[in-house]
Amino acid sequence: MSEADKGAFTPAYRAYALGLLVVVYVFNFIDRSILGILVEPIKQDLGVNDTMMGFLGGIAFATFYTLLGIPIARMADSGSRRNVLSVCLALWSGATALCGFAQNFFHLLAARIGVAVGEAGGSPPSHSMISDMFPADKRATALAIYALGIPIGTMLGNLGGGWINDAFDWRTAFFVVGLPGVMLSLIVRFTLKEPPRGAAEGIELSSEAAPPVKEVFSYLWSLKSFRLMALGGSLHAFVGYGVSYWIPAMFNRSHGLSTGEMGIALFYLGFAAIAGTFLGGYFGDKMSQRDVRWYLWLPGIATMVSVPFSAFVYIHAEPYVALWVLAVPYFLGAYYLGPTFALTQGLVGLRMRALASSILLFILNIIGLGLGPQFTGIASDVLNATTSLGADSLRWALVLSLIFNVVSAVLYLMAGRTLKQDMQRSAELN
Repeated sequence: MSEADKGAFTPAYRAYALGLLVVVYVFNFIDRSILGILVEPIKQDLGVNDTMMGFLGGIAFATFYTLLGIPIARMADSGSRRNVLSVCLALWSGATALCGFAQNFFHLLAARIGVAVGEAGGSPPSHSMISDMFPADKRATALAIYALGIPIGTMLGNLGGGWINDAFDWRTAFFVVGLPGVMLSLIVRFTLKEPPRGAAEGIELSSEAAPPVKEVFSYLWSLKSFRLMALGGSLHAFVGYGVSYWIPAMFNRSHGLSTGEMGIALFYLGFAAIAGTFLGGYFGDKMSQRDVRWYLWLPGIATMVSVPFSAFVYIHAEPYVALWVLAVPYFLGAYYLGPTFALTQGLVGLRMRALASSILLFILNIIGLGLGPQFTGIASDVLNATTSLGADSLRWALVLSLIFNVVSAVLYLMAGRTLKQDMQRSAELN
């Protein structure tokens, strides 16, 4: 990094830049998660079933999110990451507002596809810029702080969406949460600075072009630790997205709680997820200094411990006891974020970072986001049609999904076996 760059990227400015990227990520998840709290009123208004709503929040969103993520990340690795992020933020925020105009399922589907296309350009350039601003021994913490946007955005989406729906209607909720993001995109464009690639490592990067997508994917897939981690993270996301999407509807059907009541409850539960997200990155950085495999062991252990608590939540008869216990899986379930993203950045070369992040998100989201809500929706409809569970079919569909969390934990623990060898290969790339 040149002396001018060092002057521009002071600790204070890095803190500002990270904070701004967190705010952007908050808007990302407000706009993504608000659909979950609004499932029941949308179903009633548009006349759709659980399978269709699962498709809307799962496969339909994930397909465009993941497929567009890779070419957008390629643009970010080759050009201005800041500009890519700014344009994409304006796109997904505007599309969120358009959801409020939907008159049928297909109108809403088209608008949510717009949200997906925009959000595809959110995390890859952000991950890459953060990795160039913070050194390796602080990167998991920085990326965990960035990942706080997930629980904060989700809790604000639940709170705001639930309250606005109760006070007005679900259409107004989309208008209110979507439009501010368009203004935020201008702040990103005119105040966020592009960090020099390789700055955190003190490497002067050559002017050679970023490697092609096939080369980056082949390299990553050749690393056994990455393959197992990516699959483990995907199954974790499979359960997590299914739960976050359907949990408001479950408490409504099985316990009679309104969208407003669930919005408030999930808002407070979000603080548990915030703590888990930050501590996962913090402890990942600290413990990995003794043994880098803790980046994988920590998420694996946390995920396994969370399973019995989640099962208790879904089957317990008392709603407020279940909500209190739900804080435990919210806390432990967030541990995987910082270590997983940080380790991916550490396994690749400097010009691969945005693309590597996009490839990881592609795998996580095509399986997790794409299939998680869909699986739970289909399982709920099947159980409702073939058993006498009735409204409780959804809670038992959520119980079934926990099998995938057990497998996820095992895969994270297995990934540690080859991590040291794979890290050595990555050190030879730069």
